[in-house]
Amino acid sequence: MNGFGDRLRAAFDEVGQLCVGIDPHGGLLQAWGLPASAAGVREFGLRVVDACRGRVGVVKPQVAFFERFGSAGFAALEEVQAAARAAGLLVIADAKRGDIGSTMDGYVAAWLEPGSPLEADAVTVSPYLGPASLRATIAAAVRAGKGVFVLAATSNPEAVGLQSAEVTVVAAERGQTVADWVADGVAWANRVPADAGGLGPVGLVVGATVDRSEVGLSDGSLRGAPLLAPGFGAQGAGLRDIGTIFGRFAPQVVASASRSVLASGPDGIVTAIDSHNAELADALREENRG
Repeated sequence: MNGFGDRLRAAFDEVGQLCVGIDPHGGLLQAWGLPASAAGVREFGLRVVDACRGRVGVVKPQVAFFERFGSAGFAALEEVQAAARAAGLLVIADAKRGDIGSTMDGYVAAWLEPGSPLEADAVTVSPYLGPASLRATIAAAVRAGKGVFVLAATSNPEAVGLQSAEVTVVAAERGQTVADWVADGVAWANRVPADAGGLGPVGLVVGATVDRSEVGLSDGSLRGAPLLAPGFGAQGAGLRDIGTIFGRFAPQVVASASRSVLASGPDGIVTAIDSHNAELADALREENRG
């Protein structure tokens, strides 16, 4: 069984590093001529999956836009995720789950257990009950060949005050920020793949609009970690700037774009994906030449 990091690297090599978000919020449903209902988000998700097939390696459904319709919304999400995985796409469920003990075990069973109705290839998780609270989750993901993406330096501006704050617990290095403490605290699962030049199963959410120096994310904490980077497109970061933003870590970035792709509508989404792919590929080639 190939681990998540190996499958992600293979997807990068085959079709590039673009990740398309599946975010069926009300305005987009209306623009696509779809009802604001479970049936609408199902149709939206399946159309996005079909457009992404063979063009990108990763999709990221935003769970909130499905679960707002209750059990029917979750049924729609199950179908969309299953269709995406059947199409050969890696699915990152953007669920941002985080808890301790048996509650977290339940989230793991829901999102990462093989054969689960909501099975994804990776899930986003929150570390704000302490990075150590995720050890069992990470271990379970590794055993199942799955991945997790831990919130570290998110793209929303109001997060800076928390994530750049200095940690005062004994386990932290002197002057270490919350963001770096989180990243360092979950990096243990990536050490062997990182030493081999690959990607590990534990990724970090690091916004493309974030100044890494401001939040104190060290190079050592990022080594070997897939970096899920929201903020490209509508939030202001340009795919052409991936090298400037992430430097030598650019080859590890899952470049997530949602509204800038989805706003093109059902008739324009394929063209938008191709345009995003071309811009990203050009930027990465330029970074490699540098």
